[in-house]
Amino acid sequence: MKIKRISIFFLLFSLIFPIISFADDYNNDEYLNFMLESSVSANLEDVPSINSRCSVVLDRNSKTILYGKNENQKCKMASTTKIMTAIIVIENCTNLDDIVTISKKSATTYGSRLGLSANDKISVNNLLYGLMMVSGNDAAVALAEFVGGSIEGFADLMNKKSSSLGLTSTHFVTPHGLDQDEHFTTAYELAILTDYCLKNETFRKIVNTKNYTITINNLPKSLSNTNELLGFLDGIYGVKTGFTNGANRCLVSACKRSNLDIICVVLGADTKKNRSLDSIELINYIFNNFTVVNIKDIVYKEFENWNYKGKSIFNINKGINSNLDLYIDNSSFPYENIAVKNNLLKKIDARINYFSDFNAPLYENTLIGTINVKIENTELFKVSILNKNTVLKKDILYYLRYFFEKYFTEIN
Repeated sequence: MKIKRISIFFLLFSLIFPIISFADDYNNDEYLNFMLESSVSANLEDVPSINSRCSVVLDRNSKTILYGKNENQKCKMASTTKIMTAIIVIENCTNLDDIVTISKKSATTYGSRLGLSANDKISVNNLLYGLMMVSGNDAAVALAEFVGGSIEGFADLMNKKSSSLGLTSTHFVTPHGLDQDEHFTTAYELAILTDYCLKNETFRKIVNTKNYTITINNLPKSLSNTNELLGFLDGIYGVKTGFTNGANRCLVSACKRSNLDIICVVLGADTKKNRSLDSIELINYIFNNFTVVNIKDIVYKEFENWNYKGKSIFNINKGINSNLDLYIDNSSFPYENIAVKNNLLKKIDARINYFSDFNAPLYENTLIGTINVKIENTELFKVSILNKNTVLKKDILYYLRYFFEKYFTEIN
């Protein structure tokens, strides 16, 4: 009879909550060494075939895509949502030591939890660690209520931030990422958001923390980061895991080795093993096959060679002379360094296009030409060539001066 009652309870529970999902899961590292060995043993030049539905690897220096799979497809993001949650809190809370009193709504939020109870006292800073390290949905709600007044108010802040960053295919409904039809992003836009957040020292410190002790009601609680690659894979310094039934397994990783700094996003993996292996393979593929190039140096070398040889190529009609003092507008560089695939290193081209004829007066900072930077057949950007000096137009005073100088020279 007792067993029958329990069965009826679980049946009713599943009918009332048919899509309960968890915004994250916890570490189980026993398979990671095997996966790392499998990844290393693969052909280092082969582009990995990954399980994840959507993925991208972004070069943080140039914001260019080094690898993509359905990177612009809208999809659910699970607890990677908390990347935005954290930065909204950090940027809108003047004192991270402020104490938050936990509401009943926060305390009863389901899924992965920090373990908060109604009326608990905890600082904003400790809630942020609980949010990003153990993916506490209860911490997410508590922070949203404290900063935004409500979940809806906080979502407005999230969407305003999203808009300001130019994320046109991203929309937020909740601070934790539990499945909602109107809560979505793309792998690419999630990478752009993460790149922005990592510029914040507080955010970067939190997501790069493997173990940390917080206090709830002045009592200590030890936390371990759910990011299985943190402290395991060389160069990893964050950032966030995620899981819901709708989003499947998700992982956003930041990794830096030497001067190559990347963000790897995998969304919609079937299992935790798949998301880990996909991330490991993609990260190792990038570091094995790409080299950081100082594109600014290449542009300047091309410009200096051309400028040295090209002093007599300009004609300034009615100008007092045709001498131009040229310079590159540094503000027109979108970036200085870019990761380039090794087999394309010799195909970087900086080509100068310029105007040779002008009418005087020619004022300083006039556009003289551009330097077009390409890799193979792909144009990366253009930089502007300007002139420092003004070339005046010949006027009556110029001609009078010229006449008298020539006249007295001939007399003498």
